[in-house]
This record gives sequence, structure tokens and C-alpha cells, in this order.
Amino acid sequence: MIQGNSANIDLSNLWLNKAKAYVELLKMRLSLLVSFSSAFGYALAMGGQVDWQQLAMLFVGGYLISGASCTINQVLEKDYDKLMKRTSTRPLPTNRLTSSEAIWFATIVGLLGLVVLYQWTNMLTVGLAVLSMILYSFVYTPLKRVGPIAVFVGAIPGALPPLLGWTAATAAISHEALIIFGIQFIWQFPHFWAIAWVADEDYKKAGFKLLPVEGQKDLKTAFQIMTYTLFLIPLGLLPAYFGLTGINSAVVVTICGVLFLASTIKLMQDQSRKSALRIMFGSFLYLPIVQIALLLDMVK
Repeated sequence: MIQGNSANIDLSNLWLNKAKAYVELLKMRLSLLVSFSSAFGYALAMGGQVDWQQLAMLFVGGYLISGASCTINQVLEKDYDKLMKRTSTRPLPTNRLTSSEAIWFATIVGLLGLVVLYQWTNMLTVGLAVLSMILYSFVYTPLKRVGPIAVFVGAIPGALPPLLGWTAATAAISHEALIIFGIQFIWQFPHFWAIAWVADEDYKKAGFKLLPVEGQKDLKTAFQIMTYTLFLIPLGLLPAYFGLTGINSAVVVTICGVLFLASTIKLMQDQSRKSALRIMFGSFLYLPIVQIALLLDMVK
């Protein structure tokens, strides 16, 4: 009887560990950020008068699509993840899951996400979701070992979530939709490059080439980061200029942009890892603060 209970406990622990590994594949924090950005685009397009059921399904669909893309990314980079400290404990490098298990999981999760979007949004949104998966999983991922062009390609699926939210609400791509896409697109560059600066030694072990110019942590790279961050200030004012939001959000966005820019100027001065870390964490704060400010100040 005791042996039977012990076997049941071992089996339960096995399935629990498997379930935890599958959840890890989804990269919860990244996928939640994708879902939040989609919800932001939807709410902005609806002027705050949202269909909560549709919004919830958009959130779920976006989460599943992002999770499937992240899983495919990990399948393709399994051998490289083993080489890097920050990724060596993921489910595939540690053999907690096999590649075939991860592929089946990505297929099921991705199809489920597309079905949810098809049922609750429209074909334009579904098409953009498919484009996002393809670009992230099968174009951006292999390009990471080719050169910094990967950052440009990766910025496209990275900026699509708010656009998907907008099209889910309107079934159309308007100039307002392109503005919120543009803000998140430009934001990707200082965000990506700050991470690449901080994780440069790890990335080099896997052969990833993400830093711009000559791929060095120097003044030229810091200048590139500063330049793209500078563009965020006028871009962030466009929603107010076109009457999508009001003056209050314009003030918040400008303050955030200036503070973000100041951190990049500091990197130009000392080219230190500490300054790059400050930019990285600042980028994590910038986007949600700006999006929330735009939502709270939208013109109904």
C-alpha cells in the first residue's frame, strides 16, 4: 500500500513538473505584455466603450499566439540556449521536455489562439497574428545569428500587438493604428539593444549578433540607442496631434520620453553596463506607462 502511494506521488510530481515546464515555454511575462498591448489597442480604438467579452477573448488569443511563437523560438534555439547562462535552465536545454513535445504544444496552442481570434475578431486580425508568428519564429529567430538586421525584423512582430487590438475593434488599419504601431516599433530598438548590451557576453557564446553598427559596446552603439529613443518624443505626441488623446497624456508621454532619453545620454557618456541596465529597466516602464496614459486621456 505504501509503495502504491509512493508511486502515485512520483507520478503526480512527474506530471506537475511537466505542466510547469509547458508553462515556462509560454514566457508568461512576455506573453502578458503582448496581451496587454493588444488590449490597449482595442480599448483605444473603441474609445473606452469596450465589449468586455471580446476584449477578454482578444487577450486570451494574443497570449496563446505569443506563447506559441515563444515556444517555436525555443525549439529552434535549443542548442544555443544551452550555451548561455540566462537560458540554460529552460525546459528544452534541461531535457525536461523534448523538442517533439514542445512542437506539439506550440501547434496546439497556436491553433487554439487563431481559433479564438477567428471566432471573436475578424480575418484581418487573424492574418496579422499569423504574420507575427511567422516573422518572430521563422525570420527573426534565425537572423539573430546573422546580424543586427534581426532587431529590425523582430521589431515588426514586437509592435504588432496594439495594431491587432485596433483591427480587432475596427477591422481596418487607419492612421491612428499606424501611430500606435510606430510608437511600439521604435521603442523596440533601445529596448532590444539595451538587453543585447547587458547580455553581450552570453549572446556571443551563442553567436547572436544584435548590437548595431560594428556590434561593439561603444559610443557608436550608444548613439544609435539615443537616436531611436529621441524619435519616441515626437512620435508620442502624434495621438494628441490627431485628436485621439488629449493634452494630459501628451505631457506624460513627453516627460517619460525625456527621462528615457536622459538615460541613453548617460550611456553615451560612460558606455557602462550599469547605464545599459538603466535603459533596459526604463524601457520596461516606458511602454506600459505611456499606453496607460493614452488610455486614460483618450478623446471619446
